[in-house]
Amino acid sequence: MRDPRPPLLLLLGVAAVSVLALTHTGAIRERAEAAMGRGMPEREAGLARGFVLGEDERIDDLTREDFRRSGLSHLLAVSGQNVALLALLALPLLAALGIPLRARLVWVLGLIAVYVFLAGADPSIQRAGVMGGLTVLATLAGRRSSRFYALALAAIVTLAINPRIAADVGWQLSFAAVLGILLLGTPLREAIAARIGSRGWRRGLADGAAMTIAATIATAPLIAYHFEAFSTTTLLANLLALPAVAPAMWLGMIVAAAGQVPGFPVEALNHLNALLLGYIAQVATWCGRPSWAYIQVRLGGGGLVVAYLAIATAAVFAMRIARRRRLSARCRNKRPAGEPGSRTPRSPSRRLRRALPLVAAGVAVLATAPGLLTPPGYASPEHLDGLRVSVLDVGQGDAILLQPPGGPAVLVDGGPPGDGLAKKLRRAGVERVGVVIVTHDQSDHAGGVVGLFGRVPVERLLFSVLDRQTIAEARVAGAVPARVAAGSKLRSGRLRLNVLWPPPEALAGPHTGEDPNRLAIVMLARWNRFSMLLTADAEAEATPVRSGPIDVLKIAHHGSDDAGLSNLLERTKPRLAIISVGEGNPFGHPTAATLATLASHGVRTLRTDQNGTVVLDVSRGSIHVSTAD
Repeated sequence: MRDPRPPLLLLLGVAAVSVLALTHTGAIRERAEAAMGRGMPEREAGLARGFVLGEDERIDDLTREDFRRSGLSHLLAVSGQNVALLALLALPLLAALGIPLRARLVWVLGLIAVYVFLAGADPSIQRAGVMGGLTVLATLAGRRSSRFYALALAAIVTLAINPRIAADVGWQLSFAAVLGILLLGTPLREAIAARIGSRGWRRGLADGAAMTIAATIATAPLIAYHFEAFSTTTLLANLLALPAVAPAMWLGMIVAAAGQVPGFPVEALNHLNALLLGYIAQVATWCGRPSWAYIQVRLGGGGLVVAYLAIATAAVFAMRIARRRRLSARCRNKRPAGEPGSRTPRSPSRRLRRALPLVAAGVAVLATAPGLLTPPGYASPEHLDGLRVSVLDVGQGDAILLQPPGGPAVLVDGGPPGDGLAKKLRRAGVERVGVVIVTHDQSDHAGGVVGLFGRVPVERLLFSVLDRQTIAEARVAGAVPARVAAGSKLRSGRLRLNVLWPPPEALAGPHTGEDPNRLAIVMLARWNRFSMLLTADAEAEATPVRSGPIDVLKIAHHGSDDAGLSNLLERTKPRLAIISVGEGNPFGHPTAATLATLASHGVRTLRTDQNGTVVLDVSRGSIHVSTAD
């Protein structure tokens, strides 16, 4: 008899191919990104990269805001849905090549490993990859897999790999969504199928709608807790987008794979995918633009527990009602439960009732344990795994250090001369700076940069207006100087810096006698869903920038009077403001008017003269703030 187990040689071969692919994920990812941009409009190309690779840097701000407000932003981050769709796509293709089932599962296991690293290995994709791999291994072992068992193992394995992952909001949402689908998916599918039918395309529609509704219900309390906001249209938007999501994912994955072959014609596939992605974007617009589509809510730890207990209790009653209806239908058909041909289904409500105390205890622990579910938007310092932003205490000046994972450090301004900037950078673990940006030509911003050349390697120097001597010293030190203006974009890893001011036409001609603050570079920094507006010395009253809602605002010009600040706060709605200012400075910064404006808008404010260096450690969905005071 033929041994059904996959031969050892095949396992070793797949492992070798997977390791080889993992060592070249950077090149594979670049080819995939390029392929998904050929023959597609810019917006749809950005969405395709977001759907398949979680690469949302090239999606315009308005589209990203539509997806957020409509509750579709999860499509722009790689999750378990991607792993499931990858397996569903790969299995029939491998079967068409005549590969036996167990060998197909081995290849799928290797594909999952490669895809996890290709997509960035974020917490949610780690969880999805581990769970998918465990399910495949259980199938290879010839045993009936338990989805709850796989989910529990996924939690244990991901926590063993990185204990800090439990504080990641994406990880929490991912597990909540999967648990909701496991508990509520079946009864919801039965209820939907009872009304629309369960044959042909109706079965697929019932499955998709049930999973969408279950995941939405299970994640709603966590979203409200962490982000203090909730999309009222999320369920409608997900149901409308449902028919196009899987085909768009599949086409994107096929193009990403085909793009590894030089010259492969992917334009036809991209044209088709652009239609699907355009439709999904239109759904996001329909459901995200109304003023009532996104509401602000406040849900503390106790509210989180109550919300999940209410959901679980409602689910128990709903499933008990559904079971009674099935029993009534069986009685009407005159087929007692014990007769041949009949089957007594296990009550899902009984399973949920048994799990209810465990679920409640888990939520209660999460809601009260420090560092796991902390006040909305913040995480404890031992759970850091992402972007670090340091507003350095350099006295009366500005120096902001951004350290993204997977990319070189970016320094915005260097403070006044003689403040030991190089030593501060080394203390922050920076041995080389990828980009130094001098926002404008004044010594309290540019002076420290001059002293940096020759002490710390700098790759590039960006500026709007800068004196020739500084540019010459940068060249001597090996840095490449370049001028930037509104519309310029910079990337370092997943950190994006978009220049919003000054406009290119303002930089033409001589600037003798002109206030340099009016030409200061204003930038919007983005990392995943985090955003920070860096205003340098450009007061809002003189620089009309449009950034949309942000998380953190660096107050312009050390907190000087700014008649446009109130309007800026209304537009941007920051959760935190930081003022870089020197202690006892002769200018009276920050002014009483600026502090009063911030207080009237309820914005938490930190100052380097009182708090020292302010450090923001940003992970997905959370910010931890620490100071040197």
